[in-house]
Amino acid sequence: MASAANSTAPAGTQGVVKGAAHAVAPLRAGQGTSFWLRRLHSLTGIIPVGAFLFEHILISNSTAISGPDAYARQVSFLANLPLVFFLELFGIWLPIAFHALYGFYIWYRGDGNTVEYPWSGNWMYTAQRWSGGIAFIYIVWHTWTMRFTGIDLHAYPNASFGKVQGEVFQPALFVFYVVGLIAASWHFAYGIWLFSAKWGIVSGERARKRFLAVCLAFFFLLTGVGLASLYTFRSRPQQLFEPGTSAMAPNQEAPIYGNPVH
Repeated sequence: MASAANSTAPAGTQGVVKGAAHAVAPLRAGQGTSFWLRRLHSLTGIIPVGAFLFEHILISNSTAISGPDAYARQVSFLANLPLVFFLELFGIWLPIAFHALYGFYIWYRGDGNTVEYPWSGNWMYTAQRWSGGIAFIYIVWHTWTMRFTGIDLHAYPNASFGKVQGEVFQPALFVFYVVGLIAASWHFAYGIWLFSAKWGIVSGERARKRFLAVCLAFFFLLTGVGLASLYTFRSRPQQLFEPGTSAMAPNQEAPIYGNPVH
């Protein structure tokens, strides 16, 4: 029965059935195009997609804890990077699209077998697939609403704090943000462990168990900082963008979303 279950899993995932410590062999699954696509998928999960999540959660979003001015300065810094559109296109959007779409393909071809074989490795495999799907929806939504709708934050970075507040003050969207944050943090943190195991960076059962503990601690760090940022957005008075100025004034009413009119 175990061998039959393994035969239904995608190439390179057969080892996930017996536990996290034995979950991943060094990356050598597949042949030809499949082999290189899986390598690229694994690599893009760390660079640049993982690097983007690290910066977004631990650096940019954490500045919100210091208040609207600090958050606006960080948004302004990112908006004024050289060739920012191409950095976003080739460093964020295209890698995320490839990593997500090929990840969905791997998910479609795989079989976690958590019902017949409820071992930790199978649950980890399934959690990684589901967290990736949720994280992808969360990132697409967050990027679209923050970057391409309403006030242009590249032109008006001082509106950034209030624009985020406009979403997290809505109960349903706040829950969505929390779930998306946890999913993205888990997918990235456990993905680091998978990457290190697949590429042979961490080998041996004891070393993998220790590194898994490090990755789990990193997951809690990401989640904790992200939740602290969301709490800051929720605990501060909502910010109202004043057209014709560069300031954000506190206001207890809903913030303005439209582009400012001069």
